[in-house]
Amino acid sequence: MKSDLQWMQAQVAALCDVTPTVREFELRPESGFAASYEPGAHLQVQVMTVQGRLQTRSYSLVGEGDGQCWRIAVKRLDDGRGGSLAMWQLAPGDRLQVSAPQNHFALDLSAPGYLLVAGGIGITPLVLMAQRLGAHAKRSGVPVKMLYGARHAGEFGYLPHLQEALGENVIAHEGSAPIDFQAAIAELPPGGQLYTCGPVPMLEAVKRAWEAAGRAPADLRFETFGSSGRLATQAFTVRIPRHDLSITVPADCTLLDALDAAGVQTLSDCKRGECGLCAMDVLAVEGEVDHRDVFLSAHEKAATTRICACVSRAVGTLTLDSAYRADS
Repeated sequence: MKSDLQWMQAQVAALCDVTPTVREFELRPESGFAASYEPGAHLQVQVMTVQGRLQTRSYSLVGEGDGQCWRIAVKRLDDGRGGSLAMWQLAPGDRLQVSAPQNHFALDLSAPGYLLVAGGIGITPLVLMAQRLGAHAKRSGVPVKMLYGARHAGEFGYLPHLQEALGENVIAHEGSAPIDFQAAIAELPPGGQLYTCGPVPMLEAVKRAWEAAGRAPADLRFETFGSSGRLATQAFTVRIPRHDLSITVPADCTLLDALDAAGVQTLSDCKRGECGLCAMDVLAVEGEVDHRDVFLSAHEKAATTRICACVSRAVGTLTLDSAYRADS
């Protein structure tokens, strides 16, 4: 199952380096009209990697729109799949294909309190949330707090915008020391909501703290990106006995894309490790699986019987089952 996207051509109108490793792009649709969107929305972007592969990547829309351009921000990942490096090679005037805004991370303004948690480039979908919630808090008195983690001070992109929206309720955490999510969650009123985006280890820590606090699972809303695993990204081998296939998944390619290229039909939707539609049965592991999703439970990940093909990877060799069944 693939999403039926409507594509349009857009031009790079302007570039701005938000941090040494994060670049903001203003994209102007060829029609001259950039549709409005709500907090949590993103664009799909088609980009040709330096290896010559056409990739579709999702980038959150940053801040309020102006009706003329959409703004996205891309973190340069030198050891990633190549999409970010290709984006960083774009210059003003270059053209690319983009989708209309989509939203799987919508903000609900009916809660009695809010906690926003961002890690690194995960700040991008939360910028507009902070701006909207800051205005909402001034009108209604609903408490809003944000925790923002980055490895060092130079990586706090959009911090001035956040401070303008939320003032002293933005808490910046620099370095690798663990953030006390439990204390922040304890300050939320009953029924309060937590919105978070960042690397998988941070999201897992937030989920554990949320569960330990006895909070309702539906009040924890998250978005992730699949570039942050425990193991270094490298090529690995996949065997699919039902197809009598053995393929290599390159370091700059997802398992899902490699299977599709080999003619192995797969189901997929979010491609961010959240929905679980692409989860496949693991028959054997010779090496180690690097689970980068937030769909499978800790027990399922430890058992290594399933893998979310859109973001998770491995070191060594995996043997997978597929949905293919020979005609009887």
